[in-house]
Amino acid sequence: MFEKPIPGRTTAAAEGDVVILLIGMRINHFRGVHHWLPVLLAMPRLLRELSRNKSRGLLGYQLLTGSPRTYYVVQYWESKEKLYAYAVAPDMLHRKAWAMINRKEKKSRQHVGLWHETYVVPEGGHESIYADMPAYGLAAATGVLPIEKRGRRAADRLAHRSGAE
Repeated sequence: MFEKPIPGRTTAAAEGDVVILLIGMRINHFRGVHHWLPVLLAMPRLLRELSRNKSRGLLGYQLLTGSPRTYYVVQYWESKEKLYAYAVAPDMLHRKAWAMINRKEKKSRQHVGLWHETYVVPEGGHESIYADMPAYGLAAATGVLPIEKRGRRAADRLAHRSGAE
């Protein structure tokens, strides 16, 4: 949390496709705390479960807030197949949490909103630069490289291909 910045300019060491899941919630009515608090508390449990078992495919994540009502997570995954496998795995918390949400959906619908977006960004479809920053976002998930390894210009970094170094 209080990591020292890496001096200079760096880029993410991501290779190949990048899978990004944005997932979040919006508190529609603060008074319905018994509807939205279980949803809010579920995400840290899911992230702890995934962090303990790296083979599930979660590379890293960032917890963010958009307002006092809106909370979300940016997740970076090894592959869409591992993301899908986790989502339906009967022995993992996600499936149990989703079943609980589905059971309570009609009563909770007015109180808490849920959303997610998944992006599979092909190699050559993303680039990054971090200036005097600790590892953050994609770089925290995949590692950090000096900018010179991928190119000083965004166009050079977008042109990078795995194995071409």
